Amino acid sequence: MPKDFIVAIELGSSKVTGIAGKKNLDGSIHVLAVVKESSSSFIRKGVVYNIDKTAQCLTNIVKKLQSQLKTEITQVFVGMGGQSIRSVRNVITKDLPAGTIVTQEMTDKLIDANRNTKYPDQFLFDVAGQEYRVDAQYQLDPVGIQCSRLEGNFLNILQRDAFYKKVNTCFETAGIRIAELLNAPLALADSVLTEAERRSGCALVDIGADTTTVSVFSKNILRHIAVIPLGSNNITKDIASLQMEESEAEKMKLKYGSAYTDNNDIDNTLKYSIVAERQVESRRFIEIVEGRLEEIVENVWYQIPSEYYDKLLGGIILTGGGSNMKNIEKAFQNHTHVEKIRIAKFVTQTVTGGNDDIKAKNGMMNTLLGLLAKGDINCAGEEIDPNGNLFATRTQSGPAATERPPRQPAETPPGVVRTPEEIKRAEEDARKKKEEADRIQREQEEEEARERERQKRENSIWNKGWKTLKKFAGEITKEED
Repeated sequence: MPKDFIVAIELGSSKVTGIAGKKNLDGSIHVLAVVKESSSSFIRKGVVYNIDKTAQCLTNIVKKLQSQLKTEITQVFVGMGGQSIRSVRNVITKDLPAGTIVTQEMTDKLIDANRNTKYPDQFLFDVAGQEYRVDAQYQLDPVGIQCSRLEGNFLNILQRDAFYKKVNTCFETAGIRIAELLNAPLALADSVLTEAERRSGCALVDIGADTTTVSVFSKNILRHIAVIPLGSNNITKDIASLQMEESEAEKMKLKYGSAYTDNNDIDNTLKYSIVAERQVESRRFIEIVEGRLEEIVENVWYQIPSEYYDKLLGGIILTGGGSNMKNIEKAFQNHTHVEKIRIAKFVTQTVTGGNDDIKAKNGMMNTLLGLLAKGDINCAGEEIDPNGNLFATRTQSGPAATERPPRQPAETPPGVVRTPEEIKRAEEDARKKKEEADRIQREQEEEEARERERQKRENSIWNKGWKTLKKFAGEITKEED
């Protein structure tokens, strides 16, 4: 077995999935193992609500991967997503003396200031840099340009603070070390969108089990991200309202479901079988499926900022398990009036491996593969002896070191979520910097106060009179001499 690999875990609403793979020098990925477990009893809408069950599931995932790899796993990459995330635009401005040349330090200070922005009950878990406004013009890189006003535009991606803490607590309880927390929607976008789509403007729609994530790009920049609490499971539950089990409803959805059916093609006499002795009218079934799908599409369109309605030249890109429904492109075309619709069945990277889920290329593994592609720290530990004994400690030769030092805010790249340790260190550094700045300011104020007092004494009436008297006495003494 290879002794260098990366492990990624995705916390989904229907299942938790773990993957291990080796990244090759040519950028391709070889998948070594995939493990998944149902999560519907402890994760809802992508949000953890039972810590103990989630921790036990994570333990099982890692143990199964280790069993297949015959190697210990020292750490894992984790995708962060779910209903609790949303984006907020923020602007940080700095007025400068006329003719000032922008330096890297100036832009870093804007980034730090934005990272330190506080939101009630929300955790700023990622920042997508937009543009810098240098006087009246927008620039992606303002360093070296003269200006008197520098403005940093940022897209802050927020998550409920409680959810962020729950995810970290789950891994701590399971005793699993997190190599890095990753922004799952951004990792997905990096793996399924083409450069042309991101540049010309597009909307990436990931239709999952309980949620649908909408990410809007323009000019190669993430402009908006939102999560809708609706997914393909809602369609299944609507079908189950026809008095059947959800397992039967899921089978019917996969067999008969269509996002769009022309009215002329509906046979009013046709009935679909639920079980051998039960049937449902095809028109009723079609109305239920299309009604819920229409609601999902309308909510997706509502989440796209109006200023980008006519700027999606790259179209709408659909992915996730829900994108496999028949005629879903037609449904999106009808309700959004965007003609260019593409279904991303697989990632853009070259991926090899014998796993059936990977071979299926149905969009359901795209986020997990995107997380795997983002990983850059070796997750392999010591080899495991089938007899229960560990071999000698191996020599490290992975794609990167086994860990990296905590990052400062300005050092954190887009798509990477800072760990609690990094946040704590950044807050401590910010506190020390503020104390030092306050100390310097106090000393300057005290010095200015002393100077004002000195000038006040020099300009007083008695002081002026004394100076005059001394001058007069000096002149008399000079005359006598």
